[in-house]
Amino acid sequence: QVQLVESGGGLVQPGGSLRLSCVATGSFFRTYTMGWYRQAPGKQRELVAKITSIDGTTNYADSVKGRFTISRDNAKNTMYLQMNSLKAEDTAVYYCNGGNIPSLPWGQGTQVTVSS
Repeated sequence: QVQLVESGGGLVQPGGSLRLSCVATGSFFRTYTMGWYRQAPGKQRELVAKITSIDGTTNYADSVKGRFTISRDNAKNTMYLQMNSLKAEDTAVYYCNGGNIPSLPWGQGTQVTVSS
């Protein structure tokens, strides 16, 4: 059974940092390109970053390039998103899913709020 559980969100001031985690259950993880998505109020869900399964090639949305770093630990079935220099516009619920096609069951997400 596939399950994705996101954690690590919270309230942070502009310029601050957070590290999100996504723990996956199921044998698919090690062969899947995975991605982080976010959805702000009133906006569509968007892909923020993705990472391939084996060689760890990464891609980022222009809006987060240079500030966010995606990584994964296949031995732990876990993916991370290190977010630095956070801005108010990064405020959203963050989710993990397949990085090429988000076809896995969505988790509950983790709320990130950037505010002074």
